[in-house]
Amino acid sequence: MNNQSLKVYLFYCATSIDLMEMGRFYGEHGNELRLVPLPCSGKIDILYLTKAFETGADGVAVITCQQGECRYLEGNLRARKRAEAVDTLLEEIGIGKGRVIIIQKDEGGIPQIIRKVEDFRVRINALPRQVSNVSINTPVS
Repeated sequence: MNNQSLKVYLFYCATSIDLMEMGRFYGEHGNELRLVPLPCSGKIDILYLTKAFETGADGVAVITCQQGECRYLEGNLRARKRAEAVDTLLEEIGIGKGRVIIIQKDEGGIPQIIRKVEDFRVRINALPRQVSNVSINTPVS
């Protein structure tokens, strides 16, 4: 396992999740966590996800509300599809699959999210480090 600090971007729905506790958790553990609030997880764009890796992210987590509870009807479903597309893209360009995860909020609240992010961090820590300054050219549609 690599002892270097990991850079993890965490995109989350700001209308359903308050992640101040998450920020304190990561601050205590010395890991670099970039919290990126969105009005809805469905607003996540493939370009946001790829830009995270271009700026050196080792992993990206997208936190969504529970299925069927999205204020904007299908935002969490759109977020899942976009995250899966970027994970496939990372595999195709040689960075490797498994660096993007969707975490669905449930009754466990923030402690459940923290556990899942920590499990994700351990998983990506075992993966080879990506080459810095990776350029991902995605077609704009």
